[in-house]
This record gives sequence, C-alpha cells and structure tokens, in this order.
Amino acid sequence: DSRVIPARVQARDAGGRAVELLFFEREDDRRWRALVRPGRRCRVGAELVVGQAQVRVVGVAADGPRVVERLDGTIEELLAAHGLPPLPPYIRRFSAPTAEDRERYQTVYARPPGSVAAPTAGLHFTQSLLEGLGARGVEIHALTLHVGPGTFRPIKTPHVENHTLPRERVSIPPATADAVNRARAEGRRVIAVGTTTTRALESAAEADGRVRPVEGAAGLYITPGYGFRVVDALLTNFHLPRSSLLVLVAAFAGRELILKAYAHAVRAGYRFYSYGDATLIV
Repeated sequence: DSRVIPARVQARDAGGRAVELLFFEREDDRRWRALVRPGRRCRVGAELVVGQAQVRVVGVAADGPRVVERLDGTIEELLAAHGLPPLPPYIRRFSAPTAEDRERYQTVYARPPGSVAAPTAGLHFTQSLLEGLGARGVEIHALTLHVGPGTFRPIKTPHVENHTLPRERVSIPPATADAVNRARAEGRRVIAVGTTTTRALESAAEADGRVRPVEGAAGLYITPGYGFRVVDALLTNFHLPRSSLLVLVAAFAGRELILKAYAHAVRAGYRFYSYGDATLIV
C-alpha cells in the first residue's frame, strides 16, 4: 500500500544548467539520498537552486547516489512544492507530468508515502473490484514495501545471481502476518499482488513458511532455484527485459513457461510495463 512520492525535481546549477534529482531515501528532515543527472554537475559541495529553494550536495554513497541537503527548509517541503511524479522513462510526455499523473500513478489503496515507482500490479484494482472480491470471501490485507530506484537498475552481470539488488523499506503489521499464517494453516492460498508483495512476504518468512511481523528492510533477491515459502499465486504485470522483476517471475513460474507466456503476449499485442496488462500465475 505504499504511495508514490513526487520524487523527481528539476534544479539548476550555479551556471544555470539543468540538473535532475530523484529523491528516494530520507536521512533526516533536511538530508535525503538522491540519484542525479548529470553526475558531473553534482560533485560534493555543488549548490543547486530549485525555484527559490537552495540545496547542496554533501556526500556521495559508494554505489553512486548523492546525499543532498536543503539549506532553507526540509526536503519534504521541497518535494511538496516542486516535486513531480517519477514516471518511468518509457512513459513519454510532451510536457512535464500533470496533476492527473499524481493520482493515476497510484493504487487506489495507496497510503504511506515512500515509493519512487508504483507497485504496478495494484493499478489493476478499483474500489468496486476490491469490494467484489471481499463479497466472495477473499481476505484482503495490506503490507508496505517502499519501491526504491533498484527497480530501474538493469541486470548487467553475465549471471543473474551476481546482480546486486538494494534493500527496500518494508512494514508487515502483525495483523497481516497473522492472516497469512492462518490462511496457510487452513490450507488456503496466499495470492500476492505484485513482485513487491512477494519480496516482502518471502523476506519475512521463517524456514517453516510462517511470516513474522517486520519493521525494517527487505534484502531478499529471488532468482531461479529459490524455494517459495509463502506465496502460492502471483498477480503481476509484464516486466522489462534484464530486470530483477522478470527474474523473480521466472523463479516463481519457471523460465520456459514465462518466456512462452511473454512470446504470446508480444504476438497478441498485450501492453507491457506500468500501465500494461497483467498476468496471473497460479
């Protein structure tokens, strides 16, 4: 149920040149980690202007993101005033993202802010559909996984297992953990809406498949050969090549079956990615 934040900010450097910031992780009120483009304009000490606000690059993480500090207020206030929805690069606009994008690029059940990409499997649900599922006896429970920029990072290693997938903040409340454990004990299926939900649940699973409540981070990277402990079925969109999301789906359903399904989707003209079609793997 994570809500996408207006994480993308257009700035100017001291020479008036454009710089793009993608804020994704809070350190404190004034400091956040951010991806920057172009990086050469964002060395440590560089000062940038966003509207009338000023920010400074105060650090560089080992994996490349900058630590950006606001000099005259909080980063959250900066995002509220100047942030844009972080639409994926394949969603092209002739102008900046609109106010409509702020709401359309959210699930209907989005609550705590923190993601830099929508958990897109949830975009298929309307409130009436959720109510209809509940009327048929389907239990619906929420957890939170804040989608980080690692979701955009393509796999470039020769073997998918050697790819590094960053941790993402996760919250699984006791009520949700109890509901999942009760369903498994009663022989009912656990159907995950999205790879985000799958990663969260499997990261919180004990050896016997019981899910524990979590307030922390999900660090599990699921690749073929992984033995799923919790999730019985998965609703998910069609994913980009060379993505960790596609690797997770192949681990769940089998590489050959997924490639066959994707080949059919291409032939039939299915829509891929964020606003695309869904696949239900049972």
